[in-house]
Amino acid sequence: MNNIKSVFSIKDLENLSGIKAHTIRIWEKRYGILHPMRTETNIRLYDAQNLQKLLNVVLLHNHGYKISKIAQYSNEEIPAIARAIISDKSVNHHAISEFKMAMMNFDQSQFLKTYNDLLFEKPFHDIFKEIFIPLLDEIGLLWQSDTITPAHEHFISHLVRQKVILNTEKVQLETPVTNNKTYILYLPQNEIHEIGLLYLNYELIRHGCHTVYLGESIPSENLKDVQKYFKNIVFASYWTVEPSSDSITNYIQFLKQEILDNNSEFWILGRLATNIKTNLLSEKIRAFYSIPEAIETIK
Repeated sequence: MNNIKSVFSIKDLENLSGIKAHTIRIWEKRYGILHPMRTETNIRLYDAQNLQKLLNVVLLHNHGYKISKIAQYSNEEIPAIARAIISDKSVNHHAISEFKMAMMNFDQSQFLKTYNDLLFEKPFHDIFKEIFIPLLDEIGLLWQSDTITPAHEHFISHLVRQKVILNTEKVQLETPVTNNKTYILYLPQNEIHEIGLLYLNYELIRHGCHTVYLGESIPSENLKDVQKYFKNIVFASYWTVEPSSDSITNYIQFLKQEILDNNSEFWILGRLATNIKTNLLSEKIRAFYSIPEAIETIK
């Protein structure tokens, strides 16, 4: 699984393009859209050029172009037409496809070009919500289906992480603090999925909040040290894989007994927020199912 893929199965193409393998076979056989290699046992294999072409073909097809017409275009004409028809409605789909190709080829230049083009269309917070979140969700599914390797996921996640940090620095310089609470952001022990927490930090700062970012794998006992320096604290954590489902109750009980006081509260976000029993929540301990939902509480 850790071997870097340079060729793809038809199932990989299905996962990456959203087009069923049966349809891909028809497009290939009837119209010559793709030109796979064949193994000695006659199994189809596709290179990155075939994948890129398929993603462009899907874009054209979604805009009303018939496959029989697309098949008449040269390999140079198809991407040119795809670029020409990109509209506000399709720019997100196209950008996600471009980011996926950058990931598959480990191509930082393609990532940066696609990102910089998007900045002409929309601000960073819209890029993250409309494109990076769906992209990261897709990547999670692609990893689970063994379409991509951990190396692919780490490559693209690192680039997205860079952009969140860069834009956080910008809003820190531009946005005055208007909220009288201090937001302490951290991930619990053994939790390393940081992008959600980084983006929450960005949004809090963008909305005039004072934040203290602690980062990954912080023992819950260490939160006591931070309480010595601030009043009116909101602890905020993003749970993706930790704490484990069977230890969530104990974790929250510890927070209630050892950390929270009259001047503090606790926010839980991330995938595991949906696993928290409602009887564990209160005005002091709140679960949010999205970052926009959490931000609404401070507006």
